[in-house]
Amino acid sequence: MKKEKKRILIIDDEEDFCKLIKKNLELRGDYEVGMSTDAKRGIEFAKEVNPDLILIDIVMPDIDGSQVAFELKNDSRTKDIPIVFLTGLATKEETNNEGGIIGGHPFLAKPVETEELIDCIENILVR
Repeated sequence: MKKEKKRILIIDDEEDFCKLIKKNLELRGDYEVGMSTDAKRGIEFAKEVNPDLILIDIVMPDIDGSQVAFELKNDSRTKDIPIVFLTGLATKEETNNEGGIIGGHPFLAKPVETEELIDCIENILVR
């Protein structure tokens, strides 16, 4: 029996970063990855595709990641989708010191290692 792929959405204004994460996750064969480099489109995309998990950059030009998360959590269609923040603002040491949580959501420091990201995704999706 073929295992159904988990759907991941990346909302991050850095297109190269999105493509790298998408490629690395899809190479595993367990994930189907969508991406949006525009926060507003990302919110709409999340409502359309109902992903299993959303990766959100915190610093973006039009709307910051915390506002994106707020909008997603306040919509009945997306409120139960787990969110992981990705940020270049915190170091790996700081993420460990903070317990890896910002605003109730897990976060990872950029640049993120593929295995670290996959471990985080798996821990959340198994819960």
